[in-house]
Amino acid sequence: MVPVLSIVFMVISGMISFGLPIALCIYLYKSKKADLLPFFVGCAVMLLFAFVLESAAHRMILGSPAGEVIKGSSLLYPLYGGLMAGLFEETGRFAAFKTVLRRNRERNVNALMYGAGHGGFEAIVILGITSINNIIYSVLINSGNTAALTGSLSGDTLAQTETAIQTLISTPSWMFLLGAAERIFAIILHLSFSVLVWAAANRKGMAKMYPIAVLFHMIVDAVTVFLSLKSVSVILIEVIVGILTLAAALYVRTVCERCQRDGSFDTCE
Repeated sequence: MVPVLSIVFMVISGMISFGLPIALCIYLYKSKKADLLPFFVGCAVMLLFAFVLESAAHRMILGSPAGEVIKGSSLLYPLYGGLMAGLFEETGRFAAFKTVLRRNRERNVNALMYGAGHGGFEAIVILGITSINNIIYSVLINSGNTAALTGSLSGDTLAQTETAIQTLISTPSWMFLLGAAERIFAIILHLSFSVLVWAAANRKGMAKMYPIAVLFHMIVDAVTVFLSLKSVSVILIEVIVGILTLAAALYVRTVCERCQRDGSFDTCE
């Protein structure tokens, strides 16, 4: 049986993954008068640059002889993954701000609206859909209908499904709630990176903010993967990610205040 508390935490995580981006979108649109277009552009850029283009690059690079070297190193692999994520996602942001969102550049709050879409789409795909699948599996398991999951399967697919079932049963309940915390940190980071790249794309003398965003993105992802490979406690990993998230948010706040003083930003929304 999958513990009832695990299912409750799956529901909470799923609600956060869908609800937080929507709540941010509504808040920024209603209270801050942001445009709606940046939210949907953020979703589209995450889909294209991260899930399509970056994934294609990973298949090509990691499938090569160089990829075998990268995958065999507990240092190179995290650095590679972090760098690729930073390059593709921040380049996608920059391209969007310079092209389809060029008419929305006068309102700095649109950087946050874009970030809500970019990070929100990732949260829905990574955690939201997974939570729904886990809930469905759990209900079937607890009602004695595992045959509905495995009856028509065979070979590797059957083995993978049986492993997934055992994982749902044996995973501590609190682990399903930890995913929500991870996504909250990720959305805050996407909001922060969006502001940095917004400044690089739209304000004179701020071009350095683009590579800074790439570097910060790389550091966060590389540290997370490296610690995971070293079997560090997931709670400690989330604490470290939380500290890095806070550092990114504070740095962005400092950048905004400096831009406001020199007239580059009209407000530090």
